[in-house]
Amino acid sequence: MQQYSYRDVLAASERISWRVEDLIGGERQLDFARPFLPEALARVAPLDFLSADEQRTLNQIRGHGYLYTFGLVEEFILPFVMDHAREDLDGDDYRTQALLRFAAEEAKHIHLFREFRSAFRRDFGHDCQVIGPPEAIAEHVLSHRPFAVALLILHIEWMTQGHYVESVRDDRNLDPQFKSLLKHHWMEETQHAKLDTLMVERMAADLTAQEIAAAVDEYMAIGGFFDEGLRAQVDFDRDAFERATGRTLNAAEAERFVAVQHQAQRWTYIGSGMTHANVLRTLEHVAPALRPRVEDAAQAFC
Repeated sequence: MQQYSYRDVLAASERISWRVEDLIGGERQLDFARPFLPEALARVAPLDFLSADEQRTLNQIRGHGYLYTFGLVEEFILPFVMDHAREDLDGDDYRTQALLRFAAEEAKHIHLFREFRSAFRRDFGHDCQVIGPPEAIAEHVLSHRPFAVALLILHIEWMTQGHYVESVRDDRNLDPQFKSLLKHHWMEETQHAKLDTLMVERMAADLTAQEIAAAVDEYMAIGGFFDEGLRAQVDFDRDAFERATGRTLNAAEAERFVAVQHQAQRWTYIGSGMTHANVLRTLEHVAPALRPRVEDAAQAFC
């Protein structure tokens, strides 16, 4: 297992702190002549009936949805982490400080992504409908067992790491402004992923094997809930694409659009997290027999 400590995570977080106002606004404008997301996540190239300009427009719509989705999930991560920190205020001082800083950074990320969405809507020229509202999704997620939610958060944080390191960081074709937002988000999420690992291990120590198995079932059920939302988001993206480009897809094109983009969304938010090595490593540590179940289920989302 990876060996992390609250003290080291806190120190790293303090070194890399940034402010929203230093990242967005003023001269820091989005460049709509360039793609926002790497092809590994956007998967617009298989839609070969779209022109290069149309593929770029769709890529930007997906980029808008990408940061919106991170803001959405942080709406339930924030209260969950606050509740977890509150459980042991008289214990490890470094743990308390690290978790409270984690929560503060998540609140900052929500603010950053709202600022991004405002800038995108202003300059893109068309509204892009999104799933939600975030409060309702947060309520649904938080209605599940705490350990199931902790596993989901672990999934999300390591997923973020994988996206940036494996496909964003070295892609020189992306809009530098959008890439900067992803970079700074990743910098702080690096510490969050470590804290999530510590949180999951701590919670698992107080659970029975049966309770852990039930929580894993709920974690996968939440994945199914999000998959339904992602399918709805594809329809919203198609509508935004057609309004932005003035092009109406025919029946065959629309069917292909939905199939390709739904699987792209599934990989981006579900498959890439369920298959992340550190997620599987932690799961194997707390419940060795359950790792194969998650790996098998992940194949549908890859």
